[in-house]
Amino acid sequence: MEKQNLLSESYIQTNEEKYQRGNHCVGVSMWEFEWCPKYRYRMMKNPEKRALVEACIRRAATCWRIKIIEINVQPNHVHLTAQIPMDMTPSSALHKLKGNSSKKIFEMVPNFGLRYRKGHFWSRGKFAASVGFISVEVANDYVRNQDKHHNTIWIVEKTL
Repeated sequence: MEKQNLLSESYIQTNEEKYQRGNHCVGVSMWEFEWCPKYRYRMMKNPEKRALVEACIRRAATCWRIKIIEINVQPNHVHLTAQIPMDMTPSSALHKLKGNSSKKIFEMVPNFGLRYRKGHFWSRGKFAASVGFISVEVANDYVRNQDKHHNTIWIVEKTL
């Protein structure tokens, strides 16, 4: 199997653009997603179909301001890491990626409709896990040391 490491054109960024900035928020929402076609059929084993599915997912991502960092289309499932807008939940991001790409796949390859008569290419199942620039240990250490960072002194009075 060939490993694919593709950096989406929409994800090229500089250090100043590390975090998204909105009206009332600053941050980054990066996620790893996995999903598979209905009945886990090996629909992407053909290189042309694999490229088509990847292109349809990338197009869906572009429409919804989802920045794909890496994508790997396997014969019977998809792995993807992406940065989603701060106002979008991971579940809705997956819904949009799967729904829009499925519609486009059926438009491009009408024969898929013979196997999926109801027009549902992707299964209902999904996996999502958050991904960050830092590890859990670094985040915990950062939170623990906020008093020192802000020079906060806590005065605790003992009552008898």
